[in-house]
This record gives sequence, C-alpha cells and structure tokens, in this order.
Amino acid sequence: MKDLNIAIIQSPLHWESIDTNLSMFAEKINGITQPVDLIMLPETFTTGFAMKNVSQLAEKMEGRTTEWMQAQASAKNAVICGSVMIEEDGKHYNRFLWVEPNGNIEHYNKRHLFRLAYEQNYFQSGDTHKIVQLHGWNLALNVCYDLRFPVWCRNVDNAYDALLFVANWPEPRVLHWDALLRARAIENLSYVLACNRIGVDGTGMNHTGHSACIAPDGKQVAFSDKEEIIYATLDYKYLDKTRKRFAFYKDADEFSLS
Repeated sequence: MKDLNIAIIQSPLHWESIDTNLSMFAEKINGITQPVDLIMLPETFTTGFAMKNVSQLAEKMEGRTTEWMQAQASAKNAVICGSVMIEEDGKHYNRFLWVEPNGNIEHYNKRHLFRLAYEQNYFQSGDTHKIVQLHGWNLALNVCYDLRFPVWCRNVDNAYDALLFVANWPEPRVLHWDALLRARAIENLSYVLACNRIGVDGTGMNHTGHSACIAPDGKQVAFSDKEEIIYATLDYKYLDKTRKRFAFYKDADEFSLS
C-alpha cells in the first residue's frame, strides 16, 4: 500500500459563525503547499462547540457545509473530514463527515457525548463504529471525548490501521489528551491522527491544540501547539514492521459491546 500524506489544520474557530469559518478554512485549504491524501479539520469546525443554539446552527446533510466540503475535496483531490452539527429526522448529531473527491460522503455520529458541557442534552448519541478506506488503509473515525474510552476504540484483529480524532479538547485537560493519544496508538498497534482546535471559544475556554500524529509504537511523528497546517506521513512498511515485531494483538482478550 502507498503511504498516506496528511494535512491537519489546527485553527481557532469563529463562534457560531458558519460563513466566517467556511471562508477561513477555504483560505487555509488553498494554502496547503504539498500534495496530500487527507485534510483534517476540527470538531464542529463551522460553529465551535456551541451547545445552546444547536437547533439554529445544525444543518441538513444536503446543506451548505457538505456542498462546501465536496467542492474543497474535488479542488484538492483529497478527502476532507471534520465534524459538523447535523439535523436529521428531528434529531441532532455531532457528526464526523468524511467527504471524498468524487463527492461521496461517509459519516460517523459521535458515540460519547461530553457531559461536562451537557452535550447529551442537545445531541443524539451514535451507536455504530465507522471504518473507512483510503488507498488501501482502513481508518476508524472518532470525535473528541471518544478518546477516553479504550473499549470503544479497541482495534479488533487489526480492523483499522489508523485511529482518527477530531476535537475541541480544552487546555485544562490537555495533559490527558497527550497521554491518551499515545496510549491509543500503543495499545491498538495503529497510527493515531488527531486534529484539535486552538484559541479561546465563546465560553471563555482556551484550547492549545496539541494536534498530532502518533506512530503505532507511540513515537511522535508530528505535533503542534500553534495555529498552523501540520503535515504528516503514515508509513505502511513501518506499521507492518511494528505489528510483526510486537504482535501483542494476538493475545488480546475477546469482548463484545452490548
């Protein structure tokens, strides 16, 4: 399989301003200076993590943000992903959108809703894992708080090669973020790709980014704590070598999610 080239856009977000965020990210995407296969945007990248006005901010799947993502993916010939507030059948979801250059859209609804922000009062929880394919790689989609739950993230029989997280993870708990990203990579023998926002949100909460790419042995491939585009490459030979050398997955406990 070919190596995957990734661009992680670590950026502040404009609170509850969809048009401003789409314009900002269009400029940042246009500024990507090298060929990439995947462009990652943060959690709720069009609005910020704004709970109180979900009913006004949520869009339909056929809305302007999905159309914008399709246009950007086509222009860059790369998958674009990030989470968006979506309304469907009268329910609201914090939905991870995976948009391919041909216009195809896959999605994952955030499973674990962040109770410290009362997210469970505004969104419907997802109940299904989602693994997508890109150039032969299997990539598992997750959103922010999912990172804290190793059973949900568990890689069964190497079903995925990289674990993706898009997030609004705040500065007061960034130590947890750093530790858990590395733990998820090591315990699952997979790459971890994480895109967090940066800057102060509409509630006064600060975010310091720490977006990263972690190798399957826990080594840091890329990291940043400032506003920038972070480039990383997923090396399939390195992944395969690590799994063969440290075949710990063969001794994993069997389990099922009820």
